[in-house]
Amino acid sequence: MAIKVVAIGKKHESWVADGIKRYQKRLQKPYDIEWQLLPHSSLTGASARQEESERILARINGNSYVVLLDEVGKNISSLQLADLISAQFIHSRSITIIIGGAYGVTDELRARAAFVWSLSGLVFPHQLVRLLLIEQVYRAQEIAAGGKYHHI
Repeated sequence: MAIKVVAIGKKHESWVADGIKRYQKRLQKPYDIEWQLLPHSSLTGASARQEESERILARINGNSYVVLLDEVGKNISSLQLADLISAQFIHSRSITIIIGGAYGVTDELRARAAFVWSLSGLVFPHQLVRLLLIEQVYRAQEIAAGGKYHHI
């Protein structure tokens, strides 16, 4: 079991890498994250969406619980995220979190997702989404462990 993040985009910028490293050191199995950064398509529009989605789909394990980050997804609390992640680990399922490209993802990839999650009604740059994501995974770990990081 593990959490794999498959994201379209460039490698982490230095300010993002520093933040990710900070939280990555704190994560413990099974909450540890493996990053798979895939380059942007050289195409545009629907062609880019298709090509990037196919490359993402190829990286998803058959029994993985897939979470798609999308601005039109469901907005949940940190407590709900902790419950969602814990439930997958209880059932010995790995988790794959998808951050699509600038043109979004195909209906096929969206259908593969067990859960479509919106971090906010706001739209964020992909680099910032990565940092927000790892912080929320760390928070979920601490909530599940009864840690003091999250104040209820």
